[in-house]
Amino acid sequence: MTKTVGIIGASGFTGAELLRLIAGHPGLELVVATGATQAGTAIGDLYPSLALAYADQVFAPYQADMVDGLDLVFLGLPHGASQAIVPEIRGRVGHIVDLAADFRLGDPALYPQWYGEEHTAPQLLDDFVFGLPEFFRDDLVGAELIAAPGCYVTTAALALGPLLAAGLIDATGIIVDAASGVSGAGRPPKDHTTFCSVDEDFTAYSLLRHRHTPEIEMAISRHAGVDAQVLFTPHLAPMNRGILATCYGRPATTGSATAVLECLMSAYRDELFVHVSERSPSTKATLGSNSAHLTARYDSRTDTVLSVGALDNLVKGASGQAVQCANLALGLDEAAGLSTVGVYP
Repeated sequence: MTKTVGIIGASGFTGAELLRLIAGHPGLELVVATGATQAGTAIGDLYPSLALAYADQVFAPYQADMVDGLDLVFLGLPHGASQAIVPEIRGRVGHIVDLAADFRLGDPALYPQWYGEEHTAPQLLDDFVFGLPEFFRDDLVGAELIAAPGCYVTTAALALGPLLAAGLIDATGIIVDAASGVSGAGRPPKDHTTFCSVDEDFTAYSLLRHRHTPEIEMAISRHAGVDAQVLFTPHLAPMNRGILATCYGRPATTGSATAVLECLMSAYRDELFVHVSERSPSTKATLGSNSAHLTARYDSRTDTVLSVGALDNLVKGASGQAVQCANLALGLDEAAGLSTVGVYP
């Protein structure tokens, strides 16, 4: 049976990716797509790549009652906006999947610390399930409210979580260096994301204070059952899509390349969307797919564990993950509408 869905905030890059994935999904029917700055604009005019799938549909202005009776609603909004909308639409729809960070962190005190403002709906935080299926699948089955993690968090968590859970790395002293494609900054133009700013450049940003730091710590801590501490440094790379995270940890016991690599292989052996091998992961290998590629090593010379992950920031790092969560919430095949195969070249 086809499930009816809507997207609030469909005109951004994550919204466009949701539109693309829903168009090829055998069990989802798009009923409404809103876009505050693009209301009245045809979907195919803003994104010609979607013209054949949504020939007659336009972005609508948001009204709470437009989602009444839908099976599920995706929220593809900037941070802060979902806090006002979720209380308005909860109960009007069967399920909500939020792609922003509004309901990811369980502790409301972390929002003023890392986002610079108080959370306006802290009473709802405990009602949301963290939407990383590889770690929290059982909680996602039938879940009403889901907070899907973003690209940096997903890549780092998948690369580190099993190693921490197996006791192969210490919970402190973890370092995550990750590079993102420019689409991670969103569709609206910004001075630092114009072509002339990004082309032929590679830069680190938000040093020591990136807002996704506590989310990485929370994800791997919950999975492993220990309190992890992470130093996270993001970088902006001159490419459209992709995340590459290089993660370092102190070995908790004497390690070997075989131990850490086999740990990842064992943890993800039955996961359709995670590929572990000896090859160094590549962002282009995951382009357009919902797959994450991982590898790991132990360096005896420096006594360091190295774990590397790559994925498409708009698919497994955002909209694809949201669809994967929606499939679980709605009782559909978890892999429905999602590809494990990247686009190459």
